[in-house]
Amino acid sequence: MKRILVGLAALAALFLAADASAQGKQWTKVKIATEGAYAPWNFMNSAGKVDGFEPELALELCKRAKVECEVIAQDWDGIIPALTASKYDAIMAGMNITDKRLEVINFTQPYGATPAFLLVLKNGPLAKLPGNGQVFSLNNDVANAEKAIAEMKPLLKGKVIGAQVSTTNSNFVEHYFKDIAEVRLYKTTEQHDLDLAAGRIDAAFAASSYWNDVLSKPEGKDMMMAGAGFSGGILGRGVAVGLRKTDPELKELFDKAITEVKADGTLKTLSVKWFKMDITPK
Repeated sequence: MKRILVGLAALAALFLAADASAQGKQWTKVKIATEGAYAPWNFMNSAGKVDGFEPELALELCKRAKVECEVIAQDWDGIIPALTASKYDAIMAGMNITDKRLEVINFTQPYGATPAFLLVLKNGPLAKLPGNGQVFSLNNDVANAEKAIAEMKPLLKGKVIGAQVSTTNSNFVEHYFKDIAEVRLYKTTEQHDLDLAAGRIDAAFAASSYWNDVLSKPEGKDMMMAGAGFSGGILGRGVAVGLRKTDPELKELFDKAITEVKADGTLKTLSVKWFKMDITPK
C-alpha cells in the first residue's frame, strides 16, 4: 500500500508539472526598461526617479496583470540588445512597432500614436515650410504624403536635420531627405534640441507629443513645428510594449491590460494628464 501511495504521489506530481508546462511561464515580477530622456513619455524627475506617461502606465498595466513591477532607466541605443539578453523583461520607451524590430522582438498592441513633425527656429527660413500643420498617413494616404514631402524639399535643400539614432524618426529623415540635406544623428533627443537652439542644425524631427512638451518650456520659446506632419509607413504602427519572442504569456497579460485601460478610459485620462491630448490609437 505504501508503494502504491508513493507511486500515486509521483504520478500526481508529474501531471501537475505537465499542466504547469502547458500553461507556460507564470509571471509574478516584471522589470520594465524606459529611456528616461523623452519627456513626457518618460524622464528622470527631480528626485532622480523615472517618471512620465509610460512609467505611470506601466504600473497601471502591472496592477491589472497582477504582477509586481519595477521600472528602470536604460540608454536608448542599447535598449533592445539588453532586452534580448534578459537584463529586463519589457520595454516601454516611446518605441514604435516596425517590421525590422519585429524580426528581433515582439510587441503588444499599441498604447499610443502621434504624428511626427520638424521643429525649427521661428526666425529661420524653415518657419515657412509648406504644409500648414496638416498630417498625412504613409499607410492610407501615400500619394498626398509623398506630395507634401516633395513640396518641403526645396526649402530643406542644403540644410542640416537632426534626429535620434536608431528611431523611426531617423529612418524617416534618412529615407526622404538624405538626398538633399545633411542628416545628423544624436544619442538622445535632448542633444538635438540643444543643437537646434544654438543654431548648429536647422531642424530636428520627432513626434509632436514630444515637441509639445519642448515648446511648453522656456527653451522652446523660439521654436515651432513647421511643415506637414506624418504618421504610419516607415514611422511605424504605434508605440507599444516591446517583449522577447520567448515570452508569449507576458504579451498576453499586457495585451489584456492595454485592452482594459483603453475600454474604461484610463489610457485617455493618462494621455490628457501627460500630453494635454488623447494619444490613444484609433
